[in-house]
Amino acid sequence: MRPHWAARIEDVKNRVAARALRTIGWDVRLQPYTGYGTTGRIRVLAKVLYAAPGTPADYHDQPVHDMRTMAVRGFRSFTSQCSPMQRVRIVAGGEAFTAHADRTGIVDAMLDVTLPPGTHQVTLSTHPGNEVTAEVIVFDPEQRLGVVSDIDDTVMVTWLPRPFLAFWNAFVIQQSSRKVVPGMPLLYQEISRANPHVPFVYLSTGAWNVFPVLRRFLFKNGYPDGPMLLTDWGPTNTGLFRSGMEHKLRSLDTLHATFPGMHWLLVGDDGQHDPEIYGRFSTEHPDAVAAVAIRQLTEAQQVLSHGTRHAVEPSEANQRAAAEAHVAWVEAPDGHRLIHALRRLGLVR
Repeated sequence: MRPHWAARIEDVKNRVAARALRTIGWDVRLQPYTGYGTTGRIRVLAKVLYAAPGTPADYHDQPVHDMRTMAVRGFRSFTSQCSPMQRVRIVAGGEAFTAHADRTGIVDAMLDVTLPPGTHQVTLSTHPGNEVTAEVIVFDPEQRLGVVSDIDDTVMVTWLPRPFLAFWNAFVIQQSSRKVVPGMPLLYQEISRANPHVPFVYLSTGAWNVFPVLRRFLFKNGYPDGPMLLTDWGPTNTGLFRSGMEHKLRSLDTLHATFPGMHWLLVGDDGQHDPEIYGRFSTEHPDAVAAVAIRQLTEAQQVLSHGTRHAVEPSEANQRAAAEAHVAWVEAPDGHRLIHALRRLGLVR
């Protein structure tokens, strides 16, 4: 099938921009993301971007505790130029692999490699001297509980997806001005204390462009570290805009296929489509869901989020579907009250 016209225009733009940048001496650099995996198979994530002459190879590989970039305004994260279809060499567990970026510069490689549980460093390079390291978290095969968490309006107040506010949050305000959702860091810390080694996966429709800022936000506010599954900014081969619901459902299915023995606590909010997404996944894979926890937005937050006072998806129908699948479903306006609800389920102490 022929790609969507917007994707074809973007492809032409990327080719022309890449040719012009190479002419003036720019080279590619790798921006590593946090991957995840089992003891026998890992997922490595990164993006290939153009950088000015003299840019160090590890320019995008800064420590999470380096807070200097927190003050960068959002639009700067979206002005980089990707390098599509770039060949990337990956060394993991002493083995070498070859992967290729997609049309938007994203490297998303599933590799068969043996690694013990814990955090590992893999090396990515486009050519000698242009190397970065990426973290890959291998989940403990004995661990049966995992957490999948939305980001926008679940752990961080952003008031998405209303178009003007989405633009303002993404492109104008300083990234350090994002606000934490009350009680959510404590909730996640309580889950970690009650379930040592529990993996956290942050699933969002946000763009990969803001990965460094989001990771530092989570670190700064005491959220457990974990891989983030984001989306690319721009059109796809099938449409002008990416489907956030499709991205989340596909990611949940991938996690279920990768960790078939894991029971996921699914955490989201009722300002977007999380109740419908989690309800659908619960009915399709009831044995893979430990519980669903939904943060309820206030009427004012609902208006700012999508223009009406009520939740996008009525929770009653999703709760009934989850109940029929014997999946626990709890809702509360903040993390403090979600702690009490999940304590009754034995997921926190």
